[in-house]
Amino acid sequence: MSLSHLSSALDVVPDTLKSLKYEQILDAQKRSQVLFSSDDERLRYERLWLLSDYLHIHWERNIKWMQLDTNLDELKPDLSHFYVGHLGWSAGERQTALPDWDEPTLMRQLRLYRHWWMTQLISADMEQRISLERLTYILSRLADVTVNASLSWSERNYKDLYGEALDANGEKQSLVVIGMGKLGGQELNLSSDIDLIFAFREHGETQQGRKSISYQEYFTKIGQKLIQHLDQVTADGFVFRVDMRLRPFGQSGALVLNMDSLENYYQDQGRDWERYAMIKARVMAGSEQDITEFEAIRKPFVYRKYLDFGAIGALRDLKGMIAKEVRRKGIEHNIKLGEGGIREIEFVVQALQILHGGRDTRLQTPSIYKVLPYLKEADYLPADEVNELLEAYRYLRRVEHALQSVKDEQTQLLPDDDFERQRLAVRVGEANWDELEATLWCHRKNVHRYFVELIDDPEEEAESDSSETWRLLLKRPDQQHLFDLVLDEVQWNDLSNVESKIRPFLSSKTVAYMQPIGQERLAQFMGMFFPLLAEDKQGKGHNPDIVLERVIPILEAIARRTAYLVLLCENKTAIKHLIRLCRESAWFSESISTTPALLDELLDATTLFLPPNKAELEEELSQILLRLPEDDEEAQMDALRRFRRSIILRIAACDITGVLPVMKVSDHLTWLAEVILDVVLRQSWHHLVHKHGYPTKQGEAVSEPEMIVVGYGKSGGLELGYDSDLDLVFIHNSDINGSTNGQRSVDNLTFYTRFGQRIIHMLTSFTSAGRLYEVDMRLRPSGNSGLLVSSLDAFTDYQEKEAWVWEHQALTRARVLAGPHNLAMAFEKARHTTLSKERDQSELKQEVIKMREKMRAHLDKGSGASGFDLKQGQGGIIDIEFMVQYLVLAWSYKHPELMTYSDNVRQIDVANKLGLLEDEVAQKMTETYTLYRSLTHRQSLQKQGRVVQLEELEESQGVIRKIWDRELT
Repeated sequence: MSLSHLSSALDVVPDTLKSLKYEQILDAQKRSQVLFSSDDERLRYERLWLLSDYLHIHWERNIKWMQLDTNLDELKPDLSHFYVGHLGWSAGERQTALPDWDEPTLMRQLRLYRHWWMTQLISADMEQRISLERLTYILSRLADVTVNASLSWSERNYKDLYGEALDANGEKQSLVVIGMGKLGGQELNLSSDIDLIFAFREHGETQQGRKSISYQEYFTKIGQKLIQHLDQVTADGFVFRVDMRLRPFGQSGALVLNMDSLENYYQDQGRDWERYAMIKARVMAGSEQDITEFEAIRKPFVYRKYLDFGAIGALRDLKGMIAKEVRRKGIEHNIKLGEGGIREIEFVVQALQILHGGRDTRLQTPSIYKVLPYLKEADYLPADEVNELLEAYRYLRRVEHALQSVKDEQTQLLPDDDFERQRLAVRVGEANWDELEATLWCHRKNVHRYFVELIDDPEEEAESDSSETWRLLLKRPDQQHLFDLVLDEVQWNDLSNVESKIRPFLSSKTVAYMQPIGQERLAQFMGMFFPLLAEDKQGKGHNPDIVLERVIPILEAIARRTAYLVLLCENKTAIKHLIRLCRESAWFSESISTTPALLDELLDATTLFLPPNKAELEEELSQILLRLPEDDEEAQMDALRRFRRSIILRIAACDITGVLPVMKVSDHLTWLAEVILDVVLRQSWHHLVHKHGYPTKQGEAVSEPEMIVVGYGKSGGLELGYDSDLDLVFIHNSDINGSTNGQRSVDNLTFYTRFGQRIIHMLTSFTSAGRLYEVDMRLRPSGNSGLLVSSLDAFTDYQEKEAWVWEHQALTRARVLAGPHNLAMAFEKARHTTLSKERDQSELKQEVIKMREKMRAHLDKGSGASGFDLKQGQGGIIDIEFMVQYLVLAWSYKHPELMTYSDNVRQIDVANKLGLLEDEVAQKMTETYTLYRSLTHRQSLQKQGRVVQLEELEESQGVIRKIWDRELT
């Protein structure tokens, strides 16, 4: 065997480093009594460990692994024998099943198994004893084996608890794992992530275990374990870094989907880049039936039966994105992403597969080694072009492996250090760095030429001059002429004020300390943002000064996370949305600057301007929480808060753009609160049950919570605003003489009191993602001095015997937000009983007026020059609400229809139909009430409070005051 290309390894490494590494290996040999058989053997190993820090570390730790006689042409990773001759089994010993390991042992064995293979493969690659195809196949096979080992362990681990997942025919289902990218094509590199998608065949519930759960939840748990087993970094390292972002809906999507949902997604929502990615997809864990079903989904999605000219535009866009990334500074030394890199070769091949693969099935292979020769054979590309591309691909992948073999890091960056450059040249087999660099650039120039020629776009837009000006300005913010150039693009209202806002930002440490690539991205964004800001002329609210002022804090927030700038620059529409929403809402810009991840919502107009209904909210939140560990309370609380912020942002976008009328805005905000309350109720229940056991009734455990959350005020009336708090009352129906059945047993009343406290804690606690809601419990029986949680009997008794008139007024707007249906019905019956009591209308009227005057005296924030308080001012929202509440209390004994709804608008409508309000009066009350609420939303979005200076409201105020005088005085 000739290893002459490694002979210079000893000359490259300094003597001190050689001595240190040799001494460390020698110490390990002495401890294990494993010695080199000859000087030639020692010299061979020394060359390898001097070229790879990874080899040296793992040979020193596992000296018995220093055996380079493994026949890699015959041996491959195999789950049936889990080849780990040096990991505790005798070499070559076959195992029919995975050993009965505990989880830490499994994770350690997987990591050692992977390290053993990596030492073998890196050695063979450097000594050029293995072909590129064989090397990448073994690495892909290694991923398959470790994935299946994890699945096998998890299924066995969960079997007693959950049983098995069986399909409609009684056949066992397992998690279907789909490998993407290089893993899918069985071309994995030495230190690659593995891109995965999880699926399962059909829905159902697990059987034959102690506890039955849905297949969705079961396979989510299996998937989470798989990620933990492979991706988690322990003292033994990791197996594979796992990336799940290619799944449907990306990071916001469910971790696991069933096959029908997968098919529906790709049929209805699959995007062009996903077609490109799906070329290399393959089922790496699953049955033959799973493979058949997945291929029936994948192939029609990726390949069209006709010449797919429709894909040309999408491929051109994708090519443009690749080209745009290549132009960024600092990327020229990246052999994957840079000019003429690996990705450009992949694009050339896969573009032709997309275009012609529907008619030519021989193109429907995920392996680039197989596709490239066929492109020549079938005359899709000239022979010399294919030869050059294939030669370039092999060389680039060899260099990629040589880069990654040093420290087992996923890198494609060429080193700038002379020592590392020389070591790299030796690993690749070149005499020196100059020869390596010359060969690389020869290949890369060929590749880039073919990349540019493919799907040529003569109309490709040139980069704007504005971006170039911004590049210069970011480097020299003191240059006034550059500053004047960019400011002249927009017609400002107050130029000096704008300059005073933007100059400190450009001169700030935030911008000064940005990496060069970050400043490049910022320049590109500003070069697009300013022209679009100049074009923004919509409505009387046009004010570029305000927009810029509100966008600057967002830019400050993402300065160290400039991937967001890339996302915006690749989506001009998203920048337009950003401008419009910042113009209309200070709340919006503050939310984005506080939580930059919300920028993701701007990128998809189909979701940004289509807020989910209640059922969709429940499903979306459920999928988010399923991906989190059950016992990670902090992660769950953060997820709830992030979810609420993202949904409110989408609702605000629809409100600002007029997609949703004011009534629907409040509906969506209220649905959001209900969905969150339902989750918080269930999570709090599980927390208390885990701690104290289940409450009991007549000696029997009660497995579901017997408590409802009642909403009053805006939540009860489906009229929540953006910053509304929640007026809540907790009512239970448990056996007060019972107690819980856990080891830390408490009486039922204590349990439900802690239950209520837990819910308040979950809602009001601040985490890194903020808090969910402020909660007001003062409307409970006896207010702050009363019990936190009341029984239904006690609540009913209080309403009948002790409650004030104003408490009955509040009850007109009460509604169950979360909790069991039967108790909700019982509460509604009690509510009707209280409200339908016949009252002396004169006394009632006096009490209502008295309470209104008291509230106005203490809470009205507007008077005279300060303006009009939309809520508490005379002729405002509360006046309308009090009139409606009076009607409900005065006439429900005769007209029970008045108690059907808890929101003002529908109560007004019922009163009108009953003849209690004239048509014109009802219309004026509804129109004015809707107007006030709309203005309240607008004021919240602009963070301006509820006091307004609007002359056009004088007429509305006057109308409501007249109706008040007529109805209540």
